[in-house]
Amino acid sequence: MLDRVRAPVLDVGCGPGRHALALTLRGVAALGVDTAASAAAIAARRGVPVLVRSVFEPIPGVGTWGTALLMDGSIGIGGDPEALLRRIRQLVRWDGRALAEVGPPGTPTESLWVRGEVGGSPIGGWFPWAVVGADGLSEIAKASGFRVGELWTRTDRWFARLDARPGGVA
Repeated sequence: MLDRVRAPVLDVGCGPGRHALALTLRGVAALGVDTAASAAAIAARRGVPVLVRSVFEPIPGVGTWGTALLMDGSIGIGGDPEALLRRIRQLVRWDGRALAEVGPPGTPTESLWVRGEVGGSPIGGWFPWAVVGADGLSEIAKASGFRVGELWTRTDRWFARLDARPGGVA
């Protein structure tokens, strides 16, 4: 997956920063973004440049990012994948891309309300999330200013490369 990035990389929903760290160790400029201060603190301790904020808040380098990573289901951030991808389209440059992990074919695309759990006990409040299946991705991408450039699977996980379309949103 990381071999498909174009620098610089914005790791959206970076959590503890494992992808951004792997990229920086390769010499690829990367910035993590996550709303969870505890996860961002772990990323920072690992040496990952990270911002504690929502991707919908101000992000430096608007229109200059080569790639936005949406790993580990981060395409579901906010519960509206089309709105998220429209925001990502604003952030990446004209030839930019998003690399996203999606559900396998047959997975319904749906919006949900979820909350975290630790050891079976709920933590925090409910928040909007979405699940995006591979089958529903093309329509969402097109409405957001992207096109599906590649869809692949590796070790039972599904990934997509979304290429920015000239002219942006349809």
